[in-house]
Amino acid sequence: MDSIFDTLMELPLFQGVSRLKLSELVEKVPFHFIKYRDGDTIVSVGDKCDSLLFLVSGQARIDIPCKNKRIHFLETLAAPNVIGPDYLFGKTTNYPFSVYSRGVCGTLQIAKSDYINMIQSDRVFLFNILNMLSRNTQRNTASILALTKGTIVERIAHFVNSLTHPEGTDIKIAFRQKDFSTMLGAQRTSFINALERLKDVGAIDYSLTEIVIKDRNKLSSVSGNND
Repeated sequence: MDSIFDTLMELPLFQGVSRLKLSELVEKVPFHFIKYRDGDTIVSVGDKCDSLLFLVSGQARIDIPCKNKRIHFLETLAAPNVIGPDYLFGKTTNYPFSVYSRGVCGTLQIAKSDYINMIQSDRVFLFNILNMLSRNTQRNTASILALTKGTIVERIAHFVNSLTHPEGTDIKIAFRQKDFSTMLGAQRTSFINALERLKDVGAIDYSLTEIVIKDRNKLSSVSGNND
């Protein structure tokens, strides 16, 4: 039981909650723990987000497809973490991505109605979710601004920063060069030149079908300089 409490208190939306309060919640709120084998589907694109989903052990692979399904952003997320809290509330409450277990992993699911009761029971839960949603919104706003007036390097960096988690690993963009350069509003030659620049500084590696993010910090650093 102690190990469960320790894991829960590391989760982003539980941080700052007292151990006593957490023990009370475990007794009152249905916490659904689910184990997955390697490659199992945890979430599929379009699934209803009617529960708060936590990754509490192991790793999961997230696959975000663009609308035409020709471009995919992929990353690996390690426990402890929360998956897709942005889609629990608001107009769109369907996951825009798929999640697969990478190796054996475990999740915790809390029904939306139960989570609302938790928010009302302790202001720490409210502040945690508000802070997380605010951070995500601000990050996406910066990305939109970069897409409208930024360089190709900045656009690539902000796509990665807005669609993947800061702690995500093994980040890849799967694509056809024609599709991705069109998405960026760039000519193929300019697109390749931008990739070469990022490769030269060790930020990425790339082929005809994918970009591999080798160093997220370098990617952001390069994007802060003008082409």
